[in-house]
Amino acid sequence: MNASMPIGVFDSGIGGLSVLQALQKELPHERFVYLADNAHAPYGEKSEAFIRERTHAIADYLLGQHHIKALVVACNTATAAAIHELRARHPALPLVGLEPALKPALALSRTRRIGVMATRGTVASDKFARLLASVQTEAHFEVQACNGLALAIEQSTLPDQAEAAQAQIAHLLQTYIQAMGRFGCATGDIDTLVLGCTHYVFVENDLRQLLGPHVQLVSTGEPVARQTHRLLAAAVLLKPEMTDMTAQPMRLLTTGDLQGLQAAAQRWLGLHPEVCETVPASLG
Repeated sequence: MNASMPIGVFDSGIGGLSVLQALQKELPHERFVYLADNAHAPYGEKSEAFIRERTHAIADYLLGQHHIKALVVACNTATAAAIHELRARHPALPLVGLEPALKPALALSRTRRIGVMATRGTVASDKFARLLASVQTEAHFEVQACNGLALAIEQSTLPDQAEAAQAQIAHLLQTYIQAMGRFGCATGDIDTLVLGCTHYVFVENDLRQLLGPHVQLVSTGEPVARQTHRLLAAAVLLKPEMTDMTAQPMRLLTTGDLQGLQAAAQRWLGLHPEVCETVPASLG
């Protein structure tokens, strides 16, 4: 393992691109390999055993085929299901996972009422239960499992499904926001909303229209990028600034629909479609 190797990043689909965006900003001299497991997205409604199996397969693939020097699990659901096993299997690998930003939200909330949107898999996990138990004496957390939302966001990047997916996103957001209760700044209002799935960052504008300008939205991309920076520095694996930049700085891989990944990469990261490619769903 050396500093010239790329950093691996993966998610069940395109949601982790929001984390990749933060990583690229924090570590502009690094190379990245991003894998979207679109063939099996979204993870949030799959069994924990299946998610663990896919997480290990992806980690092994990125280590074996792309020789990564660190791995960012840019998926709350995969982190909740498998991060402990990954750490045990790969003790020398700098490894960063995600968890819903409940603690950062505590620092922002004045009404002490905080909403949490996440996938069913994240909400049902033992890891999330422990996280919630560690903070719930400090505020009231209104937790909402958002079935179908990550999938609709995935589908919104596909030209033949975009219009229907956008309508579904609007419907689901309205439904889940109403289910959580009243948002605002007054006593008893939810004044802070945690986006507990990387996909949800891409509908921040839609959420803002529903919630108004005063509710604070909290996601995890920037803290994850800073933690990745710290781990690489501690392991002396940061790529020097004055190094050969001829190697492709970004590779985006998908086990599913290439057109969807290309559209998402261009729309949200300004990347050329040529950086995207398909890999077998079996990762063989």
